[in-house]
Amino acid sequence: MAENEKQAVQAKKDKNKKPGFFARAGKWFRDMKSELKKVQWPTRKQTINNTLIVIACVIVVGVFIALFDFVAGEAIGLLIGAFKG
Repeated sequence: MAENEKQAVQAKKDKNKKPGFFARAGKWFRDMKSELKKVQWPTRKQTINNTLIVIACVIVVGVFIALFDFVAGEAIGLLIGAFKG
């Protein structure tokens, strides 16, 4: 009976033992390749369209930030000038 218990404990230890680094890395790369095959990649036209939309949004937001910065700077300048003298 003691021998069976030792074997059971050893089997449990082997079951809980992590695979080696290279085994885990290999599994990760296999899983990644499998997942990338499932991805529906955008067409060239969709990519160009999305890129142009992002560039336009960046320009619009940049203009708004520049205008706000200019207006805030002028307002602060007027307030400082009004309290200075």
